[in-house]
Amino acid sequence: MTDLLGLFEAHLTVADLDRSIAFYRDVVRLDVAHVVRDRGAAFFWIGGRGRSMLGLWRGGDGPQHTSLHLAFSAPLAGVLESPRTLRAAGVTPLDFDGQPTDAPSVLAWMPAASIYFRDPDGHLLEYLAMLSDPPQPDRGVVRWGDW
Repeated sequence: MTDLLGLFEAHLTVADLDRSIAFYRDVVRLDVAHVVRDRGAAFFWIGGRGRSMLGLWRGGDGPQHTSLHLAFSAPLAGVLESPRTLRAAGVTPLDFDGQPTDAPSVLAWMPAASIYFRDPDGHLLEYLAMLSDPPQPDRGVVRWGDW
């Protein structure tokens, strides 16, 4: 068996490729790696060229769609600041339960601080920072201020 180093790429279907390119470039702040218009695809580098990648594929705008989840590793300072920066970009930051928030949730079993938000197609995105504290699985999920 091969030892894995991490997840290199993930792909999402989107209804409007241009709208999603703008969202992932301008709000999530990913670097556009390559756009293939005739195939309805766009690719973004995450964490710099060659580290990991997100692919977006035009899937249509029919009434049925699947909502997926991606978590982006981020520095703690960025996760703490993200409610403000997301709101400034017109995006609602969400807590673990999907409610609007101004503070991260802490998943105590890891532990990690997280802020959630949705892209234009309803995919649930997350900024996650691992914490150096010991895991406390009995605490469940708590607000940052209660951690």
